[in-house]
Amino acid sequence: QVQLVESGGGLVEPGGSLRLACAVSRSIFSPGVMGWYRQAPGKQRELVAAATHGGNTNYLDSVKGRFTISRDNANNTCDLQMNSLKPEDTAVYYCNAKFAATSYWGRGTQVTVSS
Repeated sequence: QVQLVESGGGLVEPGGSLRLACAVSRSIFSPGVMGWYRQAPGKQRELVAAATHGGNTNYLDSVKGRFTISRDNANNTCDLQMNSLKPEDTAVYYCNAKFAATSYWGRGTQVTVSS
């Protein structure tokens, strides 16, 4: 069974930075798309950033210029560098990996932006 393991969440002050990491285990294939989603209390889960196997990326408008997604296809990892964090970025962040027929989710990591 494919597993996604996330790390890197935590508490940071506004304007600070965090780096989230996601590793795909138990898979000999590389996902077609890897992405990061987030869900704040009382809100729907939303796509924050995604990267295709070929290197194309897309971002939620509110994080453009602040967040950067990167992936290492050889090692099946995907990171999200988050800079200039704002209180509204507070949420549980989930890693997602899409293969041809199946999508997998990590358990999520909490990011809290507060002074």
